[in-house]
Amino acid sequence: MSEPGTVRRRDFAGPDDLRAMQDLCSRVWSPTTRFHPGQLAWSRYHRPVDPAVLDASEAIALWTVGDRTVAFGWAEAPDWLELQVDPDHPGLAVDVLEWFEEWSDADEQSAMAVEGDAVVEAALADAGFEQRPDDPFFTHHVRDLESLPAVPELAGYAVRAVRPDETAERAAVHAAAWSDLGPSRVDAAAYRRLGHAWPYRCDLDHVAVDASGAMVASALVWLDPATGAGLVEPVGCVPGHRGRGLAGAVTLSALHALRAAGGVVAQVTPRGDDAYPGPQRLYRSIGFRPSARVVTWTRAID
Repeated sequence: MSEPGTVRRRDFAGPDDLRAMQDLCSRVWSPTTRFHPGQLAWSRYHRPVDPAVLDASEAIALWTVGDRTVAFGWAEAPDWLELQVDPDHPGLAVDVLEWFEEWSDADEQSAMAVEGDAVVEAALADAGFEQRPDDPFFTHHVRDLESLPAVPELAGYAVRAVRPDETAERAAVHAAAWSDLGPSRVDAAAYRRLGHAWPYRCDLDHVAVDASGAMVASALVWLDPATGAGLVEPVGCVPGHRGRGLAGAVTLSALHALRAAGGVVAQVTPRGDDAYPGPQRLYRSIGFRPSARVVTWTRAID
């Protein structure tokens, strides 16, 4: 155990460290912070991985005070950094960026930050990053769960929660829904691992099925019981079944389950730029409203 007040850095060593990163995200979460704990679980386990070992092309470092994680940097690739910093330790944003520069061999480096996060934005600017306002960006959307619309009944379809024995089918519907963007890395093995990651719950993982019982749309919600906040991530519909209201119906079904499980607010973060407007139109149609933009910052390394 570290001495109280001493900041220490360590490299990622497995699932316990991911859980420590999630605890930080939970502790500082608001509708305008970068991460929900569920996002970290999805980012880590949406593809087949060894839970204890990172890929050679990525790195994670954690900064701790005693037993509490107060910052982390996740280099998802040599040119891409994700970071979270406890507002009580603002100087660590600089440390995270210096760590990333030392680890990365990329000629250009990028990171994402929520607009208005003064600590991270100032550190990025001081480190030579510049905001890229013309790049695709994301927008946090939130809604409370007090007055959810009813789940619509769609002729020929039904919506329900996933069963624990449906890992392969659940992975397949996700992969099919995202196939038009390229081959998905989600497979049965990855989804099985995801199903054991905190805070995954089958009762918050919903699908739409057609008359034959085949899954054709899906929506996964992650509940952080400490905050009552649920993250919708991801939602998809198989191309041949789009335009019938399935994505909205399955999302509402999962939100009703979230409320029943004790959730009080839901968040989703679709693209916010005009080049990809469909998802945000969907979420706004069921009551989500924008709360903060997440934009890219980039620097060139001489």
